Amino acid sequence: MRRLIIATLVVGALAACAFSQPKGSPFAGRWDFNLTQDGTNRAAWLGITDKAGALDVWYQPTGGNVFELKDVKVESSKLVLAISAANPARNRPAVTWELQASGNQLHGTEIAGARSTPITGVRAPELKRAAPKSWTAPEPLFNGKNLDGWAPIGSAASHWTVQDGLLVNQEHGANLKTSRRFEDFKAHFEVNCPDGGNSGFYLRGRYEVQIEYEPLTSNPPERRIGSIYGRLTPKERPRTPGAWETFDVTLVGRTVTIVRNGVTTIDHQEIEGITGGALDADEAEPGPFYLQGDHTGGLKFRNITVSVPKN
Repeated sequence: MRRLIIATLVVGALAACAFSQPKGSPFAGRWDFNLTQDGTNRAAWLGITDKAGALDVWYQPTGGNVFELKDVKVESSKLVLAISAANPARNRPAVTWELQASGNQLHGTEIAGARSTPITGVRAPELKRAAPKSWTAPEPLFNGKNLDGWAPIGSAASHWTVQDGLLVNQEHGANLKTSRRFEDFKAHFEVNCPDGGNSGFYLRGRYEVQIEYEPLTSNPPERRIGSIYGRLTPKERPRTPGAWETFDVTLVGRTVTIVRNGVTTIDHQEIEGITGGALDADEAEPGPFYLQGDHTGGLKFRNITVSVPKN
């Protein structure tokens, strides 16, 4: 019996470490959603804060950036969120979520016109971990000869190829991911992005390090080169389209540090949740690196390496 009690206490302690239950509304917290529509997997996220009884709600859709939801209602035990307005020009109906809280889950329905789809969100893990004492030596993820260890994502045509030892995306097409999955790591990559180019380097397949040389004013600071897209704003650095840039990214749990061209631009900051384009919302799980190829072509990568914690 004593062993059973101890085991129960240990399991309870682990659960408390994995999930943080904010005080106040049962809806408060960060929530990860894996969704399916027309056979396609989608990932979404909600961040809900109880501010003296009023709920502040931020939503990360499948694509694009996280934004605040303005039309938020609590009706009895149900949370009603106006996700998006109707867009007749694109034949898109209004989308509403109706959710109820049950422990570490939100259950409910996505209503889009005449279509109703069951949805479930789970409380996002805290991912608070100490940095490892040491790391393995950097290991190449790209061999400079072929695409071994990489695979295109989805059904779009892939235009990734190897030219003169470089990984090149010739034109708009499929994204590319590693066959291996990673948890905590130090990643290094070098990228050459042409003027007007746009891509991203995804960490665990869920958090985008933005790579773009669109006009500087076309995006706010948290969506410019070197940002965690829509989440974390980097220290502003000069940009030179067509020049090689180096990135060193350390991710431990949710804590990320980014060094761009030798200068620390994001220093031990927490990533609250997934970004647009995430492959899934399974934040507690390892995931691949992936490169965006579905925006523009012309990007080149080299010297992609990874180090992981030593056992």
